[in-house]
Amino acid sequence: MENFKGQPRLPKFAVPKRYDLQLKPDLSACKFAGSVSIDVDIVAETRFIVLNAAELSINPGSVSFSPRNSSKVFDPKKVELVEEDEILVLDFAEALPLGLGVLAIGFEGILNDRMKGFYRSTYEHNGEKKNMAVTQFEPADARRSFPCWDEPSFKAKFKITLDVPSELVALSNMPVIEEKVNGPLKTVSYQESPIMSTYLVAYVVGLFDYVEDHTSDGIKVRVYCQVGKANQGEFALKVAVRTLELYKDYFAVPYPLPKLDMIAIPDFAAGAMENYGLVTYRETALLYDEKHSAAANKQRVATVVAHELAHQWFGNLVTMEWWTHLWLNEGFATWVSYLATDSIFPEWRIWTQFLDELTDGLRLDGLAESHPIEVEINHAAEIDEIFDAISYRKGASVIRMLQSYLGAECFQRSLASYIKKHAYSNAKTEDLWAALEEGSGEPVTKLMNTWTKQKGYPVVSVKFKDQKLEFEQSQFFSSGSLGDGQWIVPITFCCGSYDKKKSFLLQTKSENYDVKEFASDSNKSAWIKLNVDQTGFYRVKYDEELAARLRYAIENKYLTPTDRFGILDDSFALCMARQLPLTSLLTLMGAYREELDYTVLSNLISITYKVGRIAADARPELMDNINQFFVNIFQYSAEKLGWDATQGESHLDSMLRGEILTALAMVGHKETLSEASRRFDAFLKDRNTPLLPPDTRKAAYVAVMQTVTSSNRADFDSLLKVYRETDLSQEKIRILGSLPSCPDQRIIREVLKFSLSPEVRSQDAMYALAVSKEGREVAWTWFKENWDLILKTYGSGFLITRFVSAVVSPFASFEKVKEVEEFFANRSMPSIARTLKQSLERVNINANWVKSIQAEQNLGEAIQELAYRKY
Repeated sequence: MENFKGQPRLPKFAVPKRYDLQLKPDLSACKFAGSVSIDVDIVAETRFIVLNAAELSINPGSVSFSPRNSSKVFDPKKVELVEEDEILVLDFAEALPLGLGVLAIGFEGILNDRMKGFYRSTYEHNGEKKNMAVTQFEPADARRSFPCWDEPSFKAKFKITLDVPSELVALSNMPVIEEKVNGPLKTVSYQESPIMSTYLVAYVVGLFDYVEDHTSDGIKVRVYCQVGKANQGEFALKVAVRTLELYKDYFAVPYPLPKLDMIAIPDFAAGAMENYGLVTYRETALLYDEKHSAAANKQRVATVVAHELAHQWFGNLVTMEWWTHLWLNEGFATWVSYLATDSIFPEWRIWTQFLDELTDGLRLDGLAESHPIEVEINHAAEIDEIFDAISYRKGASVIRMLQSYLGAECFQRSLASYIKKHAYSNAKTEDLWAALEEGSGEPVTKLMNTWTKQKGYPVVSVKFKDQKLEFEQSQFFSSGSLGDGQWIVPITFCCGSYDKKKSFLLQTKSENYDVKEFASDSNKSAWIKLNVDQTGFYRVKYDEELAARLRYAIENKYLTPTDRFGILDDSFALCMARQLPLTSLLTLMGAYREELDYTVLSNLISITYKVGRIAADARPELMDNINQFFVNIFQYSAEKLGWDATQGESHLDSMLRGEILTALAMVGHKETLSEASRRFDAFLKDRNTPLLPPDTRKAAYVAVMQTVTSSNRADFDSLLKVYRETDLSQEKIRILGSLPSCPDQRIIREVLKFSLSPEVRSQDAMYALAVSKEGREVAWTWFKENWDLILKTYGSGFLITRFVSAVVSPFASFEKVKEVEEFFANRSMPSIARTLKQSLERVNINANWVKSIQAEQNLGEAIQELAYRKY
């Protein structure tokens, strides 16, 4: 018995083949009863059966094992549920016969309110509050709903039956084959599923409306949502039908199930979950309201639907063998969701926006406390923390880098053969590399191991000397410290024109490249840009001469948006790592004053926020000039876009308008603040006023919060009123994300208190954590005071990590590091350990950056000049 405790994985002497699961949820008492009969293959001599179970009460008298070829029934002499390991150990008096048998177990459980396992979500119907029952089993919570082998490699078939109130809708992975009504209850039976992992099993019970369509090959697709919101599912439905058809061609394998349901769940921890045939979503990721959703909401719905449907092949049909290979699921689904969205909405230029994913991956992976893409998992509690920017965004970025290196056609061909080979089975990272190696003839495994088995990435320094380019790679850390990692780097570069593109693999620490052919007299001052289109997962540091040429190329619009983005983002990262003075970064930012590309400007805006915060800590006396300089950068695009949409304008302009106006409000631009106030007043009088459509609402909300104080709080109270009156999640989140931008500390405290009130769904509280720099200390005090409540509400899921990083990371002093360490000295736990270390590392990086800015010579003069330069 003791041998089974404290193990990361279940023993393999018994293997499940099929589950016959019956469940009866009681939605008013918030509990459920169930029984499961599991076809089990005993493959090695044992008198034990060990499987997963958690927070269930097992009825020992209901447990038995009946071998297929014998009439004998084995009853366990001991049934023990080991809660700390989440295992159920069945100890029989004698060894079980080898071969197939049926394991029967009866059990009961709680419909919890923690958004994991089999849980309850609440909704209103005709003004009455009601419960629905929902599942969220990834990564390791099917065990909270029924005893099972809850690891991805134990794939089995599932036959599910639900006993539910007869007026409710009950959905599962497969289509309904029979509904038997018996008075107030009905028994709903579903078709048996194909072989799949436990984390993809799903069932939902509640009151729903739906909209329906079919793919050209007859797959029935439905979007379910709360009663009265069905029209908000139309957009996602259209995207789903087109995406399924697209993936069928891309993967060269048809969608494997007879139907696909997508359903919006009011209380939902993640963005969405790809359960086979029954995909669950937050409302904000599935519903789109023509009148009250912004362009950014529309794009979010499209990319999330495309991501989840990619999983139906990559994850559900072919499943990772263990959580170490989670990135295969998430990195791939992220990458291919851009491919699908680009095909359906080419005008969104979504591959340029992919750079936001790349940047998020680079930012996290620049920390010493990052982790490799393939990460050892030794305990179920550790899995949640790797659903992060490394698995999703670095994962997607290295796939994009590899596809760019191998070529799109060869990549697609090899993927199709990988999916055919591993369908209805499990795969590891090396299986994908083997398929790509076979299809391309390139040494994919050798190349990619440097990117997935070690953490971090290189910065490639480049100098121009004697008609040669000198390249040198070294590990990049945001802290500026030196690392000893080395990579095989696919280098691409252009000189003076995109017609002249060169590429090679940098396999050593440094290498020279002869560029005589580029360096004719007429071309002496040509720009040289590395990592063309930012397809590589690395940063570039140019010598001063090359950097100046690139600045000139940006000002004269010679470069593509992706390359303009890359130069800016790398310079910001180098400045944070204290390898580039702030003066140089600000001078480069000035070259973007006529920028109009959405993705580039969006990144420029987020960089101004970060630079503004650090500068305020380092040199508060320079802030007026710095803010004036930021206004100068944004003025051009703001004047071009204005507050009002023009007929037939692009989706990207709609998204940009809101972001640019928010940025101007944040730096205190008077005209923006007063215009926002005027439009906000009109909106309060008429919620449908054309003066404040969804795309500019957040900007107006942020703007009015800039002038709110505890003695002048009318606009704050008005926003809370709008929050309480709307039933659209997207609108609630717009408001929640705007409130904490207020500089008044008492108001911030009130906002934080509100975030933990019953008026805010627990998955949405984190939107209120993005506090102004004036609110950092208040947020930290509030966090400490409310730690026990936060722990109770979020302690068992990944959302608690969001609290830790949002509250701790914005600080910029060494004293604060000590204070935070002291607070967590006796409060840490496995599920937040990694996040806490990363957050403290960020505070140290900020503190060192502040010190270096304080020591920078002539910074004041440079900023003065930039703020008042006449163009």
